[in-house]
Amino acid sequence: MLYLPSEGFQNVSIHSRDSIAREARSLQSSGKKVVFTNGCFDVLHPGHLDLLTRARALGDILVVAINSDGSVRRLKGPKRPVFPENERGEMLSALNMVDYVCTFDEDTPLEAILAIRPDILVKGADWVDNIVGSKEVEGWGGKVVALPLVEGQSTTGIIERVLHRGSSV
Repeated sequence: MLYLPSEGFQNVSIHSRDSIAREARSLQSSGKKVVFTNGCFDVLHPGHLDLLTRARALGDILVVAINSDGSVRRLKGPKRPVFPENERGEMLSALNMVDYVCTFDEDTPLEAILAIRPDILVKGADWVDNIVGSKEVEGWGGKVVALPLVEGQSTTGIIERVLHRGSSV
C-alpha cells in the first residue's frame, strides 16, 4: 500500500462570495434555482446532513455560507469553533449535496445573501421567527423555507455529551 504525505487543507473547496455570486447569476439566467443556507457547522452531525439534503432538494444548486472562526467565537464563545473554517469548509464541500461553500466574517449572513441573491433561503425551524435575509429574499421574489430539525442533534449538545463522557472515564 502506498501512503502519500498529507498536504493539509488547501481551501480549494471554499470559494469567495463574489465568485459564487457571479456563478449564481449565470446559473439563474439559465433557469437554475439557487438555494442558500448558512451556519457555523462546527461539528458536522446527522442533523446537518438532513438539513443540507432537504435544502438541496428544493433547488438545483446549494450554496452553504459558514461563519468564519472569528464570527463563531463572537457568537459561541472563546472555546469555539472546534474545527477551523478551512476544515469545516472542506468537510462541507466533500458532501454530494453541497455545490459551493463560502465564509463570512460578519455575525449574520446578510451580506452574503445580498451578494449571492438566492432563489430560496433555507434555515432550520429554530430560526423561524428571525431568519436573517428573509425580507430581502422575499423582496426580490424568492422563497424562504424553515425546515424542521432532527431531534437531539445539535453541536452544543454533542460537545456537552463528549465532555460529560470524558469526565466519567
